Amino acid sequence: MNEEFRAEENAYSNIGHVIGVISGKGGVGKSMVTASLANAMALQGFRVGVLDADITGPSIPKMYGLSGTVDADENGMYPAETANGIAVMSVNLLLPGEEEPVIWRGPVIGNMVKQFWTDVIWGQMDYLFVDMPPGTGDVPLTVFQSLPVDGVVLVTSPQDLVRMIVAKALNMSRMMEIPVLGMIENYSYMSCPHCGEKLYPFGESHLDEISSSYNVPILGRIPVDPELAKAADAGEFAGVSSTVLDDAVIRLREL
Repeated sequence: MNEEFRAEENAYSNIGHVIGVISGKGGVGKSMVTASLANAMALQGFRVGVLDADITGPSIPKMYGLSGTVDADENGMYPAETANGIAVMSVNLLLPGEEEPVIWRGPVIGNMVKQFWTDVIWGQMDYLFVDMPPGTGDVPLTVFQSLPVDGVVLVTSPQDLVRMIVAKALNMSRMMEIPVLGMIENYSYMSCPHCGEKLYPFGESHLDEISSSYNVPILGRIPVDPELAKAADAGEFAGVSSTVLDDAVIRLREL
């Protein structure tokens, strides 16, 4: 990767691994996957942060019950901290109200993402997860060019059109010379509350076929779980843990 666009890390930050969480389309629960990965690594004892790069649709602070604005001094901005010790920076922690819209053009949004890297004092950090907006536009391009991304996790869903969407995101990552660590399928299935049988409300999964075609490992399949949505809506996602991402944890620990 050409280094000419690389942004300098804040002088008071020391980050081990930067992991992008991407999706080719919206509505696949990417922020929930990002938060789930962050929780899983924090439970392993690692120092973890989330850079919310979805500037116009930030949801990470709400999921963790974070509100108000972050502190800052001449050295930079200090991220907020969740109940389980995860550092978080999001545009919603800079605005006077969480419902205020961000009506900015692409270059301004891209510069804000870079500032979350250059101006935020992340401190000692083992893993920084970057929650990106869907698609292959300004923000993913800015993150891939400006941050030292060690790899990306691609979030998918079982819908039929997902193969084409996955291919776009995969191809962008490879064109930018960013390793694809693996794929996580969200909304993969649901368990019948009466008999425990797996049901597939969004259709049968194509994940095995896609994994084989593109030689990308599967890191997890997350079921439809109303309790996850309830925890996110209540701002209590810090208390969520799951064993369905054990393979993702193993892959991240290998970096």
